[in-house]
Amino acid sequence: MEFTEWIRGRTDEQLRALVSARPELITPVPAHLEGLASRAGSPSAIARVLDRLDRFTLAVVETLAVQDGPTPRERLRELVTAALAGDEAESGARDAKSGTRGTESGGRDAEPALSAALDRLFELALVYGPDDALDLGPGVRKVLEDPAGLGPRAVDAFRHHAPEQLDEMADEVAPGTEGSGKERLAAALAEPAALVGSVSPEARGALDQLAWGPPTGRVPNARREVSVASARSPIEELLARGLLAATGEESVTLPREVGLYLRGGRVHRGLLALPPPLEGTARDRKLADRTAAGQAFAFVRSVEELCERWSVEPPGVLRTGGLGVRDLKRTTSELDLPEWAAALVIEVAHAAGLIAAGGGVDGEWLPTSGYDLWRVRATADRWVTLAATWLHMDRVPGLVGDRDERDRPLNALHTDLRRSSAPGVRAATLGVLAAAPGLAPTRDSVLERLAWEQPRRRGPLREQLTEFALREAEQVGVTGLGALSGHGRALLEGGEPAEVLAPLLPDPVDHVLLQADLTAVAPGPLTSELNRWMTLTADVESKGGATVYRFSESSIRRALDAGHGGEELVSMLSRHSATPVPQALSYLVTDVARRHGRIRVGTASAYIRCDDPALLDQITADRRSAALRLRRLAPTVIASRSSRAALVDSLRAMGYAPVAESLDGDVIISQLDSRRTEGLAPVRAVASPNGLDPEVATAAVRALRAGDAAHLARREPVDAPGGQVPRGPATATISALQEAIKQGVRVWIGYLDSQGNATSRILEPARMEGGYLTAYDETRAAVHRFALHRITGVAGL
Repeated sequence: MEFTEWIRGRTDEQLRALVSARPELITPVPAHLEGLASRAGSPSAIARVLDRLDRFTLAVVETLAVQDGPTPRERLRELVTAALAGDEAESGARDAKSGTRGTESGGRDAEPALSAALDRLFELALVYGPDDALDLGPGVRKVLEDPAGLGPRAVDAFRHHAPEQLDEMADEVAPGTEGSGKERLAAALAEPAALVGSVSPEARGALDQLAWGPPTGRVPNARREVSVASARSPIEELLARGLLAATGEESVTLPREVGLYLRGGRVHRGLLALPPPLEGTARDRKLADRTAAGQAFAFVRSVEELCERWSVEPPGVLRTGGLGVRDLKRTTSELDLPEWAAALVIEVAHAAGLIAAGGGVDGEWLPTSGYDLWRVRATADRWVTLAATWLHMDRVPGLVGDRDERDRPLNALHTDLRRSSAPGVRAATLGVLAAAPGLAPTRDSVLERLAWEQPRRRGPLREQLTEFALREAEQVGVTGLGALSGHGRALLEGGEPAEVLAPLLPDPVDHVLLQADLTAVAPGPLTSELNRWMTLTADVESKGGATVYRFSESSIRRALDAGHGGEELVSMLSRHSATPVPQALSYLVTDVARRHGRIRVGTASAYIRCDDPALLDQITADRRSAALRLRRLAPTVIASRSSRAALVDSLRAMGYAPVAESLDGDVIISQLDSRRTEGLAPVRAVASPNGLDPEVATAAVRALRAGDAAHLARREPVDAPGGQVPRGPATATISALQEAIKQGVRVWIGYLDSQGNATSRILEPARMEGGYLTAYDETRAAVHRFALHRITGVAGL
């Protein structure tokens, strides 16, 4: 059966399943089913779908690939059963530990697993045909390199050998046979028992090393001319008998027929029909959910704190892009997190569109206007935004601090942190955790399961990304105590994680406990506004179950610089404190507010203005002001060559409390959250390989069916009648065409082409408008438009 006809014979439901599982086949939608079949056989499309197969299903494909042609289902079952039975014999101890796996995967009942695998392969159009002639789709064998660790067939392995050399080799290993040297040698290798039995134990050991793959090896002077009689080494014994084929000057390969014989009829070794069981620590689900919720809340607050701090003191953007090492270390200290966790917070905030590069030519990392919208949402909704961003972003925060192939450091927010496979690895890792509810599996157990689920996607980078995913999932709050949480499962499966998470989050408190030592204790997570106000007015001294804030002269001045008055600060403290405001704190606020702003600093380069001349006398007499190069302009004004910012900082270092003023004499208020930039669009959730919208799949199949029907109904061109080309008056021509359209009949017309040459056509007129006739041209087997003034005449058929 032809593959295209098999595709055409699939039901609409089966076609919808195909395009849903392989959405790349309809991007864009082919014109007909023949085009769909052709695209399904392209190397890139086959490689992508093979990457999604688990180890057992891929083994079924490889088993079919090593066969010479279509294979009966019964024969396929025998081969798979032999591989599973061999696994049972070689791993008895492992089966004793997991009794059910030995029974299910040991070959005693391979039919259920084989049926499920074949159903999957039929759905993906990798296997087609009836049960007595199962075959791989076009192009699959070419994409599979060394399937099951077996080399090429003998006819392919010796294709680069000279015919004379093959004749000599065939005369030694198959004397008296007929045919070309390659054919005779291939026939001898099809039953290689006698050849293998004739070699020395050392040569047999070399064969056994290649038997289970990889089938290639390197030897010096692989193309040497050697005969059975002249062979002096184990390798020469094998080369002389054709048990090894030279594929290059220093490379040899084991022919497939020899490999299958050495394997004793089995195609695979160590094959499991079921995924390996996960091993780890059992966790109480409620405890794991609560732990994950606490981590989720802490992660949201870390992102919020990062944006608030960077709105005040934004770090610069490196010339090569990214965040400097010093800025990362400073942020790590401010957030009180390990460096890898701080890099994770930064990267997720950036991918979510909450921070971006801005600030002019030099560039600074600033919060975006999207941060203000995100900040006012409920905590659970804010976490969903961050967690979904982490799950789908292609950036890898875990690589921060490593070095690239040019030995250059990888900085946070640098473009080199992108890895296209990162979202898929995170989803696959969480999928493994979802398969074992209430279990915190070990790292090795997760890696072993992923190696079975996606064997073609193994490698050092993938293992590293898996480790990052496990570590980051705990930090983000997707997992708790190593087990997938309820809201993490809802996030992974497309549910409503905010509804699951919200009841587990701690209720924010709107009060603090003021103490006599100028500290305030927050007995729980503060509301967003109170947290921002406390961060502005006091410095965080310690974090934990309760956050401790410390008030100081500099923190009070910071609040005053932001536009708050002394009485307003005392009123806020009274309103949000569960204890009376200590006298020492009231005095501190009052004293700092009284001195705040008595001195005004403007632009001369800069000047100092004060209504109290005695205070200016004190400043000019201070030795520490010598570097400012002050000059008295009036009893209440002093000029300086320093900038306004430098002058303000210097006076504050001397113990004064100046404020900056504008050219109009107004006080300049430092708005801590006023600096914003326009950010990039946040990361959007991408459809999973099997997550095509059902409506899109249905529409695609409908279009394919319609296009295929039109493609099959296409008529072959016909010859125009012989004789004189029809000619007649224009009015008679138009009338005849109108009548043909009304009657739905064919006509024979004369037509002048663009070079003025007279031709004749057989048409089925459809409509006539705007000086043109639209008709099906049977002489061209296509629909065309004809200019009416070029039609010379019409005749009936």
